[in-house]
Amino acid sequence: MGSAVERTDEHVREYLIYRGFTSTLKHFDSEIKADKEKGFRVDKIIDQLQQFVLTFDLFGLKEYWLYLDRRLFCRLEDVYRPTVNKLRTSLYRYYVINTIQKGNVERTQEFFHKQALELQGQVEWRDWFVLPFISNPEQNATFSPYFSRQWADTFLVSLHNFLSVLFQCMPQPVLLSFDAEVQKMTSLTEDNEQLRQMLFALQTESRDQGGGDEMVHHKLPAYVQNMDRLGDTELDLVSSQRAVSTSTTPSRNFFSTFLPQGRRTPGKAPQVSTGSSPTQVAVIRKEPPTSQPPKAKEAVPAKEARPVSSLLSTSEGANPQSQQASNQPSHPRHKRIQEHEKERKELFSKPQPQTPERKMETGEVEPPAETSSEPPECTLSVKTCGGSEAGGLSAEQPFIKLSQEEYAEHHSSIMHCRVDCSGRRVASLDVDGVIKVWSFNPIMQTKATIMSKSPLLSLEWATKPDRLLLLGSGVGTVRLYDTDSKKTLYEMNIDETHPRILSLACSPSGSSFVCSAAALSRSGSVESVSRLPIPVSGQLLLWDTKTVKQQLQFSLEPEPVAINCTAFNHNGNLLVTGAADGVIRLFDMQRYESVMSWRAHDGEVYSVEFSYDENTVFSIGEDGKFIQWNIHRCGVKQSEQVLNQEATGPFVLSGYSGYKQVQVPRGRLFAFDSEGQHVLTCSSSGGLIYRLTNGEPALENVLSLGGHKAPVVTVDWCSAVECGTCLTASMDGRIKLSTLLAQKT
Repeated sequence: MGSAVERTDEHVREYLIYRGFTSTLKHFDSEIKADKEKGFRVDKIIDQLQQFVLTFDLFGLKEYWLYLDRRLFCRLEDVYRPTVNKLRTSLYRYYVINTIQKGNVERTQEFFHKQALELQGQVEWRDWFVLPFISNPEQNATFSPYFSRQWADTFLVSLHNFLSVLFQCMPQPVLLSFDAEVQKMTSLTEDNEQLRQMLFALQTESRDQGGGDEMVHHKLPAYVQNMDRLGDTELDLVSSQRAVSTSTTPSRNFFSTFLPQGRRTPGKAPQVSTGSSPTQVAVIRKEPPTSQPPKAKEAVPAKEARPVSSLLSTSEGANPQSQQASNQPSHPRHKRIQEHEKERKELFSKPQPQTPERKMETGEVEPPAETSSEPPECTLSVKTCGGSEAGGLSAEQPFIKLSQEEYAEHHSSIMHCRVDCSGRRVASLDVDGVIKVWSFNPIMQTKATIMSKSPLLSLEWATKPDRLLLLGSGVGTVRLYDTDSKKTLYEMNIDETHPRILSLACSPSGSSFVCSAAALSRSGSVESVSRLPIPVSGQLLLWDTKTVKQQLQFSLEPEPVAINCTAFNHNGNLLVTGAADGVIRLFDMQRYESVMSWRAHDGEVYSVEFSYDENTVFSIGEDGKFIQWNIHRCGVKQSEQVLNQEATGPFVLSGYSGYKQVQVPRGRLFAFDSEGQHVLTCSSSGGLIYRLTNGEPALENVLSLGGHKAPVVTVDWCSAVECGTCLTASMDGRIKLSTLLAQKT
């Protein structure tokens, strides 16, 4: 509800500015600043209560709780009154314990003096009046539990959950439900399209059973040919495949490709391999299937048309009966594919044998099986926080993991997973070229599915407007895709001599973006897992987003080399890049020239980011080092830590019968929280959060998110919503979304 109120306030503010109601706008802004409900943002309310406690403001604490009671709690049913009373009692105890822990005995006595008339008749406060007269109350059996960090965390989480559920259940004005109504209408429109497609497919199947020759001259209806939900790539695939499908296979095989995937359970979708991917190698498959559709006039058997149709059916949820009809086990190639899929399912259903050893090396705590946020009487387990064992939570635990959800719409390893600037949508790209755009607030829902015939290597959200996606391919093109209208707006041809688009970065102003293009590897393939002794050639280009034209080409000294990763600072005046030759380059975007460069890693630089204060740069390289660099003193290290291969790559997933999957890092390998004090990295079983230690020899592991059965290959940390959200994507196509609550001390 808090995000809906915030967006509605922005709409009202824009409307007042548009109408010229300046005096009303001033009163509106002043009342928002004095809003005690904090825009129904639970984290802000909790912060205000904690501020009263830490400053020993008993009067302010009582007045604020009384306001919440008059404004919110009094409207609840009588059955919830005991819960409100328990929370108020816990809040007062939280205040008293804080006064004792801080050694302020006067404030403790003041509390019992002013609250004596109110509390002396309550049974739960009968034993607490002796608290100021006990020398060591934290060692007393009655009061010792309240001095533990675990009790304080449990109380804060319970209060947070209670307020969250209360705000969600409150009656809301129609204006606040604007976004929900838009989503509802969009969902109804998509369901309507799905039903029309299914009806059309059933009608076609019945005509096919009556006479098979009618399908040869059939044409698609207008609403299928011009559907907005299908991108230009899907229409190209369908149009190129239509003649083959109508002449060689039953009609239901063709029209089943239009059935949406959302109508089927992801776990039951047929896992059919779609060819070799740019960053993935399967040892047991030596014959990569072709992705070129045959000509319409050639008499091609149904078995040879399988690779393209399997690509469509896997991504769009084809009819299982049609796939069973085309899967003939007598063909040796299909038999190998079936054996490969069987081994893959066995691999993903069993944990990695080396996981316990890796956990012991990195000092991880075993992650919980599943975690959920329960309102309002919430109990906090020790494993949920990733803290110590039964001895209680660590006093320096910075985060509490409230919940962990899974997005399982991908069927192959993830390459990129990024949250947009507003924190409302996520774009994820797998090695098969399938892109999913989905939201997670208030519910996890797929908004768009993008397909591509050519391999995709990079992905980036535009900053203004944030609904646009930049997609870099392996054939020298960059697509600008609108996720709202589900259409490709532009397709830019970068350079034929450097077809691999390795990295994209959009300027914070939204007026331009940087594109890193590289030449093919020595073998001529799009991607090679083995490292080349000499880095391949590359270019770094600046494109104008509005005119869709190239502005300039940056000079890469000492030689033009492939740039693997790029990142802007907060205002877009600086650009940092990491290259395949191990050199980090810093560019001045006002003069469009390199201001400094230094040798950073032995091998390639995989990921690079600015620090929170932007005085330093962090990087992860092929040598497994996580280094902090001072940008005011060229090549000077602030700190250096050595990470395991599970955090730096290349990532390896081994299975039975010699099956081996290797993936070179492409997405972000680390991400920072909103205050830049903690960093999220990859591991073999989930994300790891470390506290940044200024120059100390080792990072301090503060929380293990866990939840994965395959190595995590890319991460992202979103702080735009009420609670921090961590995204961890793995090689089995699973994306875990972990919601964290920051503990402010």
